[in-house]
Amino acid sequence: MQFNANFIAAALLAFASQAMSFSITGFVGADCTGSTTNTVTGSSGECVTAGGGSVKSISYSGVPNQIQFFISGGQHDNCSNGATLTLGGGSGCATAPAGVNWESVFVS
Repeated sequence: MQFNANFIAAALLAFASQAMSFSITGFVGADCTGSTTNTVTGSSGECVTAGGGSVKSISYSGVPNQIQFFISGGQHDNCSNGATLTLGGGSGCATAPAGVNWESVFVS
């Protein structure tokens, strides 16, 4: 019986860890069109950057609560000084405002 309890606990922990992960993909075009830059997988509560560059739009999935988008440009890099856009959990696509790109996202 002890083995079964440990096995079930380990399985539930693995499932919970997967459920708390998200993925984002950067696109060079608006509305998640054009070529992709890269796909990044992360965990809730972490800032994810576009890999030293910026992207026009980002598709996301597996967001548990909300996702915050930060524009490219000095004071907003690396999820700092306020998000430009905040969306609820789940999946979707977000296009940066005219004249700027996304540089990072924070998922909670």
